[in-house]
Amino acid sequence: MFRIPRGCLSKQNLAFRLSRYHSKTGCYGFRPKPDKTTIRAESEEAIKNQVLNSNLLRLVTAYRKHGHRKADLDPLNMRLHNLNLAELTELRLDLYGLEEADMNTTINLEGIMHLNDQKESTLKEVIGRLEKAYCGQLAVELHHLSDENEKLWLSDLVEKSTPCSMDNSRQKHIAKLLLRSEAFDNFLGRKFMTVKRYSGEGAESMMAFFDEFFLQSSKAGLNQVIMGMQHRGRLNLLTTILKYPVAQMFSKMKGNSELPPHVQATGDVLSHLTSSVDLDYGGQDPLHVTMLPNPSHLEACNPVVAGKARGRQMTLKEGDYSIDDKDARIGDKVTCLLVHGDASFAGQGIVSETLGMVNLPHYEVGGTVHLIVNNQVGFTTPADRARSSLYSSDIAKMIDCPTIHVNGNHPEEVARAAMLALEYRMKYRKDVVVDMFCYRRWGHNELDDPTFTNPAMYSVITNRQSVPTQYANKLTDNSIISHEALKEDLAAFNNMLNDELRKSDEWVSQAMHLEGRWKDMVVASSGAVTIWDTGLPLDTLQFVGAKSVEVPADFNIHSHLKKTHVNARLAKLKEGTGIDWATAEALALGSLLYQGFHARISGQDVGRGTFSHRHAMLIDQKTEEMYIPLNNLREDQTGFLEVCNSHLSEEGVLGFEYGMSIENPNHLIIWEAQFGDFFNGAQIILDTFVSSGETKWLLQSGLVMLLPHGYDGAGPEHSSCRVERFLQMTDSKEEEADGDAVNMHIVNPTTPAQYFHLLRQQMMRNFRKPLIIVAPKLLLRLPAAMSTLHDMSPGTHFMPVIGDTSMNPTEVRRVMFCSGKHYYSLLKRREKTGNTDTAIIRLEALTPFPMDAIRDEMRRYPGAQEFVWSQEEHRNMGAWTFVAPRFQNLLGVKLAYVGRRELAAPAVGIGKLHAQEEEQVLGASFPSKSGE
Repeated sequence: MFRIPRGCLSKQNLAFRLSRYHSKTGCYGFRPKPDKTTIRAESEEAIKNQVLNSNLLRLVTAYRKHGHRKADLDPLNMRLHNLNLAELTELRLDLYGLEEADMNTTINLEGIMHLNDQKESTLKEVIGRLEKAYCGQLAVELHHLSDENEKLWLSDLVEKSTPCSMDNSRQKHIAKLLLRSEAFDNFLGRKFMTVKRYSGEGAESMMAFFDEFFLQSSKAGLNQVIMGMQHRGRLNLLTTILKYPVAQMFSKMKGNSELPPHVQATGDVLSHLTSSVDLDYGGQDPLHVTMLPNPSHLEACNPVVAGKARGRQMTLKEGDYSIDDKDARIGDKVTCLLVHGDASFAGQGIVSETLGMVNLPHYEVGGTVHLIVNNQVGFTTPADRARSSLYSSDIAKMIDCPTIHVNGNHPEEVARAAMLALEYRMKYRKDVVVDMFCYRRWGHNELDDPTFTNPAMYSVITNRQSVPTQYANKLTDNSIISHEALKEDLAAFNNMLNDELRKSDEWVSQAMHLEGRWKDMVVASSGAVTIWDTGLPLDTLQFVGAKSVEVPADFNIHSHLKKTHVNARLAKLKEGTGIDWATAEALALGSLLYQGFHARISGQDVGRGTFSHRHAMLIDQKTEEMYIPLNNLREDQTGFLEVCNSHLSEEGVLGFEYGMSIENPNHLIIWEAQFGDFFNGAQIILDTFVSSGETKWLLQSGLVMLLPHGYDGAGPEHSSCRVERFLQMTDSKEEEADGDAVNMHIVNPTTPAQYFHLLRQQMMRNFRKPLIIVAPKLLLRLPAAMSTLHDMSPGTHFMPVIGDTSMNPTEVRRVMFCSGKHYYSLLKRREKTGNTDTAIIRLEALTPFPMDAIRDEMRRYPGAQEFVWSQEEHRNMGAWTFVAPRFQNLLGVKLAYVGRRELAAPAVGIGKLHAQEEEQVLGASFPSKSGE
């Protein structure tokens, strides 16, 4: 029997409609209406088959679209957040003109679905397969995908791969892995009762996921996995699979350092430990897995991991970095694995920022596999209050990627989810999400009582067998492994844990750093500030400068740029004077590229530059082809410049660039804020990675941050890079001299030559430190601020302090210190007032604090009686609160303050008020003489 769906007036009308139906696309076409003779010629049987096939296709589509809503996903069977619905209206047979009487009807499957390569099947068998494929313990969300071929490929893969088949050896291996995981957590619970360990209990199936993911990665030819992970189950993964020394783990739990004794560092908490290890999964090469440190801002490591993976691909010359193989695809050897919590994945904005990069040029990594360890509760917050969407994974739909939901109570299905996810990633080089529903055996940490806030959930959890025990019982019941074999394995594992616990009392960490690509780097000196000769010969500077504006003969450059950018630069290079900021930058970057270093500048609109000054990439005015002149310095060039116009993100992009910077010391990584103030959107990355990464994890970073800064009446959010915040984050000493070891080097250069030397110094030094450049806006084209090629010649270098050579030292009674662009305002006012007794000294470097250089300058003015600090920032901002105690403690000088008064906002937004403030500051810096 079959029924005609509602809306069909007759069988003939239905046949006409079906004749226009395209089964693969699920859409109706526009073929000409057949004549009555053709319709009458169709047999009743043909019409019946057409109707049945059409109805079945609609039902198959419904399962692919809605089946996940019916799936058995919740191991607690609490139907949290309306996930498990007993029946979905969309899957009712009668909605598609089908009924029980059709179950044994044979159907032609062509154009409908693949069923073990069968061409025909009964409706009952088809529905059974659909139920297993989409409504079992694993369910795939794929109908939102925009690519029809991708959708069909994935549905075929899912439908063919059921039921899950795993050989006995793999089943035994997973059973032992899960039982060891549980035993490890139980051991910690007995031996370290007061330590927060964030166990994986209730989510042990994640171990099956990791093991299968690494196995399939090795089989697929990958040899590098860069991963980030939140705290839940991290210790288990580290010790059970990633070979973290168990004795070292126990030593850390006893309060000892995880770092070698000779290393001066603070270390980090237990749940942030890391590993970098080779694993043998039978591939041609070992699988190297690097787990990056993750701060307590749970998802903050996401862009860092992605950036590290991109940097590793760059190091291996993979994909679009390849010099020899331009056809290589990104991600052939390196993949990215991110592990999330359900509440944080749905709630943290950094997730969206990172997802927003995955398909963008210069940020793609060839697809990331995401695992959500879905505890169905965030600390104490239940799912229905943790997100507005049905699934915690729904945010990932923004990048058109599939989600594989899986019940964590079924380890084999979790392993299959890993296999499916990686197969999809390798096929399409796109992100894919695995949403593993599980639970948390204890509270947020083992010292917390979850029954205060989640009594119903924990009444269920308390009375259930653990996942490892359930799975082990399943295998023993099926005679796949014996109880005795499992007991012997667990006994050996517990003996090992006890042995490692005894060793932990005498454990001395052998952890190494600055190896491999970093072997030529050293730990920066804490006792000295080094000077590096970064100058270059005149002919080299002129060659690089000319190449920086050279374009092919058939390239249609903008007429305005031809005059103001190309011709103007060539003229300045010939004369050797008037070198502006953009030219100095091109000379620095080009010379580094010529030497074989790689350079990358990233941020919003960096190609042109926010202030239309850089033009590192040129656009053909007819074809819109992009051309980067500095990538064409010579035929055998090995160093290349990436110019990466980023999406409108700060936290995500800065995290990505930091990740790239910790991969290879020979890559100069620059992030430029559109305005200096905008870094505050990335404050978490600055706090947890940039400023503290080396002291916590021994990770050196040469990241450069360009932060346009300067008070010019542009208002509260376009004036200040909040240099005071960066200074507060440094470990510069107030009562003793700084050395290069200061965690961040913060500079406020006043000339293009100084900027040139800073960029080159960043690569020439034998250590790496984040470099925060308080960058200019008005100085970009200010004639008074221009440099000469002589300022960049051999023997020249960055000067942390620039003295005043225009004054007679014997006449100076007043010494004024300042930093940055404010110098030129002070200089102009001094000239206007005719002052001859005030010297102006520029602090180009703020950290390391240039104590010796300042002292040398002060010695030039033996008659000085007054010392002043003048700044354009407000008193509670800028460098004032940083420099004042250092002058007093280190130099014995008490500075007087001249500048704006305290303010809540970074700057005023009223033009006249800004002008009044500026006049007050300059007037107080150079007061008029009495009687004038």
